[in-house]
Amino acid sequence: MTPELSILAALAVITLILPVVYSALFSKQVGQAVLSSNRENAPEPTGAAGRLKRAHANLIENLVPFAAVVLVAHAAGVSNTITIAGAWIFLAARLTHIAVYFAGITGIRTVAYFVSLLGSFMIASQIWLG
Repeated sequence: MTPELSILAALAVITLILPVVYSALFSKQVGQAVLSSNRENAPEPTGAAGRLKRAHANLIENLVPFAAVVLVAHAAGVSNTITIAGAWIFLAARLTHIAVYFAGITGIRTVAYFVSLLGSFMIASQIWLG
């Protein structure tokens, strides 16, 4: 397995874990009965639970194009120092984004988002230019 695919798999696991964490935090706010219901009248999570839920949604939005460029590069047989660096940059930036979002730090979160885009663009560039 290429490093890019390994990083994609790690991000998929992180994406699966985040709802478990924010649901546990949300459960402390509203109780297990509300969490187990259809949530039609449930309030939105607040504080760390809400921030982590939003970080999860943002990760999903950015994981789709990242996965697409990683999988296309893999199918095209493209794996080089730029694609590997791009994948590591994406992973580091997304982990930073999650951590600072969870902590409520705004400025760094925005930078981490744009750095993650750079990682995806690095991989995409090698599909056409590599």
